[in-house]
Amino acid sequence: MSTVPKQVEAPAADAVLFRSSPLRTFLALFVVLTLTYVGAAIVVDAISAGPRDPWWSTLTQGAVIAVLVAGGYTACARAALTTWVRVSAGGLELAAQGSDPVLLAWDDIAAIAVHRTGLRTVIDVTPVDLDRVHPVAGEGPGWPTMRDTPAGAAFTADLTQVWPGPRALRRELDKRLAVHA
Repeated sequence: MSTVPKQVEAPAADAVLFRSSPLRTFLALFVVLTLTYVGAAIVVDAISAGPRDPWWSTLTQGAVIAVLVAGGYTACARAALTTWVRVSAGGLELAAQGSDPVLLAWDDIAAIAVHRTGLRTVIDVTPVDLDRVHPVAGEGPGWPTMRDTPAGAAFTADLTQVWPGPRALRRELDKRLAVHA
């Protein structure tokens, strides 16, 4: 299975790797959940006339809940599946949620879109022709998920947990697409 992109040789020496990070996911969820809990506790304390907990107690409760929820999510099967994108002069490689990676040369890509879908950031890579898609690894779970887009059938992947983040990926794609346009 292609969960470790270092096992797959980069198509060019200038490759830039973007991959999902369980630690980053845990930390982001931990911070958001702790702040949400503390914020909700402040609002409830302001509305209620009852006795108030000390600030450190509220913060500790929020942190414990955040560790449990963020840890559970990070360890769950969906979050544990690795997504990675590698961009180089040789093309774009994509492995989404534990799939086998595919390589598309820049000339074989009809369209690339990095966009928001609800709370997630996703990438859609539309090949010119599916016969020009190159599998990178051997027998495994298969290609990344595909979906219909206005440009045609596209490989899709969730970039929400990818590090460096989706903005850095957009900048790298813009730079590569400008060269190959």
